[in-house]
Amino acid sequence: MDLGLQDKVYVVTGATRGLGLAAARELAADGARVLVSGRHKESVDAAVAALDALGGPGAAHGVVADNADPGTAARLLTAAVERFGRLDGVLISVGGPQAGPVTAVPEEAWRDAFESVFLGALRIARAAADALSEGGVIGFVLSGSVREPIPGLGVSNGLRPGLAMAAKSLADELGPRGIRVVGLLPARIDTDRVRELDALSGDADAARARHSAAIPLGRYGTPEEFGKAAAFLLSPAASYLTGVMLPVDGGALRGL
Repeated sequence: MDLGLQDKVYVVTGATRGLGLAAARELAADGARVLVSGRHKESVDAAVAALDALGGPGAAHGVVADNADPGTAARLLTAAVERFGRLDGVLISVGGPQAGPVTAVPEEAWRDAFESVFLGALRIARAAADALSEGGVIGFVLSGSVREPIPGLGVSNGLRPGLAMAAKSLADELGPRGIRVVGLLPARIDTDRVRELDALSGDADAARARHSAAIPLGRYGTPEEFGKAAAFLLSPAASYLTGVMLPVDGGALRGL
């Protein structure tokens, strides 16, 4: 199946590791041009090199940026158009907020997470809404916590559902212009972040076994599996999908 990604241009934030990088890899492998961002130059450069190896020289461009910075949205979109001559979509990914229960995470951590996870993502989405034309797409990497609270992730449980509802509202607003808005709800994908969360239990192997047993497919997902789902949702092949929140979780969410 041809996803129609050849020479399309996407901005992917938080794309130097984890889910953002997994999505960028699949986009580049299918012929898209990708601008990736991250907070550290060394990791941005490494991501660009890896993506160029997949998509060919010049497949990727990197920008050092923090989603919490109010100037990031304009910088990223401008850089994509200057580098590649067009913009077809954005995928907004950001590192997970501080773990801990609602009562234990300090107010400063809540404030920092709001700036990066929520407000930073919203700024990029709003800027993309102004920049994109018909056929464009805005994607959000969210979490299974949009639908069910995850024990020990109070901040994520608090912020992700609100961002998902903002994305749904944005889908209604932009639909008449032919711009799609989609979200992905990953659960236990085998990334550094999830391994760190497992380790917080004091016994990472036992935590992994316990979580795997609660997943109908009986295992954690791979970053590649998440990346393929993201690439499809962002691609022209998904041209009649908007406002959807796609669980990528092996069946872990129990509701419809």
